[in-house]
Amino acid sequence: MPIRVTVWNEFRHEKAKGEKYDLVRSIYPKGIHEAIASHLRKNKDLSVKTAWLDQPEHGMAEKVLKNIDVLVWWGHGHHQAVSDEVVTRIQKRVLEGMGFIALHSGHASKPFTRLMGTSGRLKWREVGEREILWVTKPGHPILAGINDHFSLEHEEMYGEFFDVPEPMETLLISNFAGGEVFRSGMTWERGQGKVFYFRPGHETYPTYKDKNVLRIIENAVKWCAPVEGGTVLPGFPNPKLGWVDEG
Repeated sequence: MPIRVTVWNEFRHEKAKGEKYDLVRSIYPKGIHEAIASHLRKNKDLSVKTAWLDQPEHGMAEKVLKNIDVLVWWGHGHHQAVSDEVVTRIQKRVLEGMGFIALHSGHASKPFTRLMGTSGRLKWREVGEREILWVTKPGHPILAGINDHFSLEHEEMYGEFFDVPEPMETLLISNFAGGEVFRSGMTWERGQGKVFYFRPGHETYPTYKDKNVLRIIENAVKWCAPVEGGTVLPGFPNPKLGWVDEG
């Protein structure tokens, strides 16, 4: 069976008025979510859909989430517009085994901070400087096909300290022209689900057209996917065993 992936985006920057947003539209005319999804659709082992903030229930109705294996999340300026009810649904699905990938400013999204239990705060500077991403765990499945480093000529700077729990693995670190460094690729497990944070992706730069960035997201989708036939933790719904979620 193909891995069922949904790429979620606020999809508001691409519709807003102003010179900055005209630039976003020129780079991602169909939206950031579609730029990522169109690449993932090239992989026949993936079944790819998209969702965005202004859909009913943010496109994350309970019946929809039950049919997602991996959720890729891009958020930036409208984190607080995501309802707490939807966040709780997403958290529950991750604990049950759904993979979750937070991209760029998804560090401050409600689903990510709920899963981390921390603020996700960091330093930042937007001047379009060069970012070099260095591989710190060669051979990891998420880094398949990636050399020991790659560069993005223009990106937003993120700097330490990054307020997240100690990761299971740190796969990538970035350095910027101003001298800052940042843990740009990290993994965690939450319940039965896997979580991956991947830093690059500011909306005014063509980051999601970079072959290395897209390759890492594709690899991460496969790594985050639940294992077929995996056990279900007590307390989560499992009709075969009669377990129920008592909250």
